[in-house]
Amino acid sequence: MDLSPKRPAKSYGGEGGSYFDWCPSELPMLRAASIGAAKLSLAAGGLALPFYSDSAKVAYVLQGKGTCAVLLPETPSEKILPIKEGDALALPFGVVTWWHNLHAATTELVVLFLGDTSKGHTAGRFTNMQLTGSTGIFTGFSTEFVARAWDLPQDAAASLVSTQPGAGIVKLKDGFRMPEGCDKDREGMVLNCLEAPLDVDIKNGGRVVVLNTLNLPMVKEVGLGADLVRIDGHSMCSPGFSCDSAYQVTYIVRGSGRVQVVGIDGTRVLETRAEGGCLFIVPRFFVVSKIADDTGMEWFSIITTPNPIFSHLAGRTSVWKAISPAVLQASFSTTPEMENLFRSKRLDSEIFFAPNSNSI
Repeated sequence: MDLSPKRPAKSYGGEGGSYFDWCPSELPMLRAASIGAAKLSLAAGGLALPFYSDSAKVAYVLQGKGTCAVLLPETPSEKILPIKEGDALALPFGVVTWWHNLHAATTELVVLFLGDTSKGHTAGRFTNMQLTGSTGIFTGFSTEFVARAWDLPQDAAASLVSTQPGAGIVKLKDGFRMPEGCDKDREGMVLNCLEAPLDVDIKNGGRVVVLNTLNLPMVKEVGLGADLVRIDGHSMCSPGFSCDSAYQVTYIVRGSGRVQVVGIDGTRVLETRAEGGCLFIVPRFFVVSKIADDTGMEWFSIITTPNPIFSHLAGRTSVWKAISPAVLQASFSTTPEMENLFRSKRLDSEIFFAPNSNSI
């Protein structure tokens, strides 16, 4: 199966912005893992009309700032949230959202969506249900049903449903005022991964922020783990694998680097360069490692379990450090001297390895 990183294709949009997604036919691992991936890009004044999806997701703001509203199924209240680059949100099943980029914005608002499609209409792809616009749900009901549902005269109901010609994304007129949200409503709903305390911080190596039920309680309802990883130029991420049968879905936010994935029977199934804007998926139990180019590399990942467990094969926490010397010597069919040399390395390095004179 092709594991190479892919970029998304435009699905719909217009003057206000565009919605892009990764197609399972182009990236087969999406279907195999039942994972969906998409990006929303809104121009200044762009509005993604209210919609809900058939999948639980994690949203991550890649660029810009604006406003997002979240309406949970069990509560009719609307949480209007100011959002900015680095923000992560967990969006459970049935949540209705809308997204807006301010008229005064100097950059596009770009949001990444990664989520579980195992209960969706199409394995490996999100299906979004629009509430309004030319593809809105109520355009499919007869005028009689719409009028009865909203207690309106039939002519008013017909006019209300058909007035918005846009499909999914529109651009608001200059001067149209939209709510901007309240910072206090972000509590428990949004985590900024660029400002959150670091879970791992290796000097000249890399940094990690993990999304979990403690710093973002809604993650529990989504059933996915997530993290933001940033490694410095020429640094290496230790070879490792998820040991709880989870897939790793990785979006390269910026920078670039080399990626190798090794699977069954010690076969290298992927060797490539990954760049900003690309997405790839590592199968269950396969081992992955990355080495950044001189500019470093940053990626946002979801793991298909809320509390992932990783096993690393190099560094201080490597399984090799815990295996008895005799077994290690026999396993590699090597000398005691080589075993001692092997065991003496990476005693202080954990997960990320900063470059040295031999690795640049």
